[in-house]
Amino acid sequence: MKKICVFTGSRAEYGLLKSLMQQIDRDPDLQLQVLVSGMHLSPEFGLTFREIEQDGFVIDEKVELLLSSDSPIGLCKSTGLGLIGFGEALQRLAPELLVVLGDRFETWAVCAAALFARIPIAHLHGGEATEGAVDEAIRHGITKMSHLHFTATESYRRRVIQLGESPQRVFNVGAPGVENIKKLALLDRSALEAEIDFTFGRQNALVTFHPVTLETATAQSQFGELLAVLAELPELHLIFTRANADTDGRIINRLIDDFVARRPDTASVYSSLGQLRYLSAMRQVDVVVGNSSSGLIEAPSLGVPTVNIGARQQGRERAASVIDCAPEGQAIRSALNKALSKTFKNLAATVDNPYDGFDTSLRIKEHIKKADLPNTCKAFFDLPIDYLEQIHAKRQENQCKPDDQHSGGAGNH
Repeated sequence: MKKICVFTGSRAEYGLLKSLMQQIDRDPDLQLQVLVSGMHLSPEFGLTFREIEQDGFVIDEKVELLLSSDSPIGLCKSTGLGLIGFGEALQRLAPELLVVLGDRFETWAVCAAALFARIPIAHLHGGEATEGAVDEAIRHGITKMSHLHFTATESYRRRVIQLGESPQRVFNVGAPGVENIKKLALLDRSALEAEIDFTFGRQNALVTFHPVTLETATAQSQFGELLAVLAELPELHLIFTRANADTDGRIINRLIDDFVARRPDTASVYSSLGQLRYLSAMRQVDVVVGNSSSGLIEAPSLGVPTVNIGARQQGRERAASVIDCAPEGQAIRSALNKALSKTFKNLAATVDNPYDGFDTSLRIKEHIKKADLPNTCKAFFDLPIDYLEQIHAKRQENQCKPDDQHSGGAGNH
């Protein structure tokens, strides 16, 4: 059997990979290996490796790497520990292919270890842009280390090819998170309330906010602006999820804890809801607020408005149900009022989601199964010069248009 090693380092990432892991595990010609690290192994983030085991998967290797510090130096040291641990784990596992998703520092470390071990890599969610986060560069770096690419939209597929990857190895399959919405039997309101010990009100919001890691020390001020606006809305019931293990993530988590302590009847915080409960909560709320990719990728498929704050997701494709705003009180207040209006909620219920696909996990598994990757050598795919000139000319043309001809609404950019 072809040994396929799937790596996961965070709760959100596992939720997106779970269906693919099941597809690999059921295939008699494939052997699933599970490599777990990062936040999954941290008590601070809920020891979520237990959820993987509860779902029936055998974890073949665990690599501890998170330090108590979330400073830039702390993340550097965690990445170094990961590189050492992943090198040893991959030597023991000896997979024919490593499967990774996204753009986190743990993922970069495991890919670097696989590159040195000459293990081919399949990458999900490449080609995307998050111009406010260090993840932007990490994601494109992983693309250059990878050999199979599974993108969430056609424009992202084109970007991966623009990075020099052969079109024969780049596949637009849609987003696994959107597939989950279609396949999971989401919990109804009463069942979800019982599951998470939360009482929904007349209006509700799901709040997920992460540090903007390419900005310096803005987490406290930006998240403080959001909390100040939410404090003005005592009737709005709030579900908070904690920030990831990024630089200054603990600052956000402390602010959440203080806020929830002052509003125990209308606000709750969770280290990890898991994919089923998170998507169920998203379906039940009136608005998703923060700067998580889930507000851009999954929320439109549930017909729920999103208020996307600040620069973290800048550059990513979005549906018309997404309202972008600056991380300032007045802008957030205005965006929330718009999102909660009946007119905009009706619009959000009917939008097309650019991340929609079909049979995403099955198609990825079939491509993996058929892939002939005898070694890690690959050639740089050069785009024709005339094609590049056409792109440049098109960009110049768009830049010269008046704003009212090409700016569109906030939900289109």
